[in-house]
Amino acid sequence: MDLRASGPPSDSPAAEAWRQQAITWRNRALLLLDHLPFPVALCDAEGVIFLANPAMATEWGMLSGQMAGRNALDFFRPRAGTRLDPISEAVRLRRRARYPVEVTWVTSGGVERYGEMDIDPVSDTPDAPTALMLSLRVGGELAEQPVEEASGHTRVSGVEARILASTAAGDTTARIAKSVGLTVDGVNYHLTRLSQRWGVRGKAALVARAYALGVLDSTVWPPAPAG
Repeated sequence: MDLRASGPPSDSPAAEAWRQQAITWRNRALLLLDHLPFPVALCDAEGVIFLANPAMATEWGMLSGQMAGRNALDFFRPRAGTRLDPISEAVRLRRRARYPVEVTWVTSGGVERYGEMDIDPVSDTPDAPTALMLSLRVGGELAEQPVEEASGHTRVSGVEARILASTAAGDTTARIAKSVGLTVDGVNYHLTRLSQRWGVRGKAALVARAYALGVLDSTVWPPAPAG
């Protein structure tokens, strides 16, 4: 009798039963992944995708299988200043934690979107190679980046103007998000983009700049977009 054996012989009925059970559970897991309403993908430690659900592939007008073998960075752009080093370190040290990364991407229709990607290092067993599970939360669509200035007035989108007006009125980010139909992350994203575009820091400076550029109407209260 071989005491080293940790399970039934590979050609035994019991081993075949275990294989069939493993296949059944694998198929159930894949079925569940396919029916998740939000985008999810699995990739190796280098970011190469080996599985993506339809919700993820739809962002680029693709089928799930068409994303396999591509690197996740072929599809997503981390926000400026985002560091991916902590994720690489987590994979190396086999840590189990969730790492949110703000990303942008361009859909198959040419629309630029933004959102947050949760990256979770996962593995089947403690000794198995670490993989990464990517879960995407779509924040919204990016407004066109205006570059024209005419008569001291810098163009902004309607949503940006409403966000600036609500900020000038002292509304909380959560209240602004509800009023304009965005997530809190979406509102913060627009505020950050406006601050970068105008070279200011902080909400007070951003509001002052909006009035100076004529984006907000300086003759009315509560604050409102000009024109």
